[in-house]
Parts: sequence; structure tokens; C-alpha cells
Amino acid sequence: MAAVVKLLRPAGTWSVVEVIDAQYGGILSDSASVLVPCRVYTISGGRVVSGGTTVDVRLSKSRGSWRVTATHPAQPGAPGARLSAAARQVLASDRISLPPASAADIRSGQVHDSVLTTMLQLATTYRIGISVVRSGHPLDVFGTNRPSDHPRGRAFDTWQIDGHPVVAPSTSRSLITSYMRAAESLGSYNVGGPYQLSGAAFFSDQTHHDHVHAGFQT
Repeated sequence: MAAVVKLLRPAGTWSVVEVIDAQYGGILSDSASVLVPCRVYTISGGRVVSGGTTVDVRLSKSRGSWRVTATHPAQPGAPGARLSAAARQVLASDRISLPPASAADIRSGQVHDSVLTTMLQLATTYRIGISVVRSGHPLDVFGTNRPSDHPRGRAFDTWQIDGHPVVAPSTSRSLITSYMRAAESLGSYNVGGPYQLSGAAFFSDQTHHDHVHAGFQT
């Protein structure tokens, strides 16, 4: 993650970059997208200022080695003038952990209530760590020309459930699959994760071995 730290810690500043998670935005045989939500702490005027973003790191494979070819920081947009009740509740919830870019996405008013109400319902049963909502994600499903639900504010990714990373081998399979089924029961038409479940809404692939994706049509 040296490329991300270099990008987010400008020369001449006193700052620390905290990498919250790193997950695939997509992976092919010779190219990949890795999404890296971060918090950045900077000393300014004798005070510690907290900020951060999510960076879409693009990689290319050549002669058996991966190299960084581009870094794309999230662009959540300005805060919206009026937020829905669901948006305010998600932002205030102590059971939903949001990285800076995802919180900014919600404050922008560009995230559909279908996403927000599902987060709130899931949080009644689980403590959830969100990695990506709208910004910082590839515009198209990686390796295709099919628009992703993320940039349209119709999806969210979960990297942690009840304090357990989805990618960790020690995390209970039943915890992850129950979470995936709960997301589907709450209205997600497209639920991806590390395990293939029965049902038209579910899918699994190498990209989603490290997080649970929930997408919505409206």
C-alpha cells in the first residue's frame, strides 16, 4: 500500500495514513483493482485533523510481477442540503462503521434509501464494517462495460461482520452466509461473497472472496 500512503501523505506534512481495509474491486489474469479505504490524521495549527478517502489502486501484471499503474481517489461530492431520515440514522449508528469516503457518500445525499435502510436493518443483528458505498469504486464492473451499482448509489460492500473480517480464514462460514441471506431477504437482488449460495440473487467469484457485496435495483 506504499502507493496509497505516498498519495495521501504529501511531502512536508505531519500526517499518518491508517489503512482500514484493502479489497478487490476486480481481478483478471493480468490486471486488477484494489480498493483501499483509509483514514488520514494530519497535524495542522497544533491540532490533529482527521480525514481520509478510498483509493482505487489499479495494477497490471507483466512477467509474473504486479505493478501499480494508477491511483484514483474517491470523489464523494459536496454534502447535500437535506438528508433522508435513513441517511441521518446510518451516520449516527454506533453499529455501522463507515470509512471517510463512505460517510461522505451518504452525506452527499447520493445513496439510495434502499441501501441505507438495509444497512440499518442488518445492524439490528450484526455490527458491520462497511468498506465501499458509492465513490472510490470502478464505474463499470471490472473487466466489462456493464455499469456497477456502486457509483449509482445502489450498493454497499461489507468487509467486517461482528468484528470478524470476511476474508479471515477464522471467520465462521455460517456468520458470513447468514449475513448474505439477510441482505437478500431485505431486498438486495445481487449478493456476492466468498460462498456460492442457492438462489438467483447470489454469486461468488475471486473478486468477492474478501467482502460481501449487496446491490439494489432501486
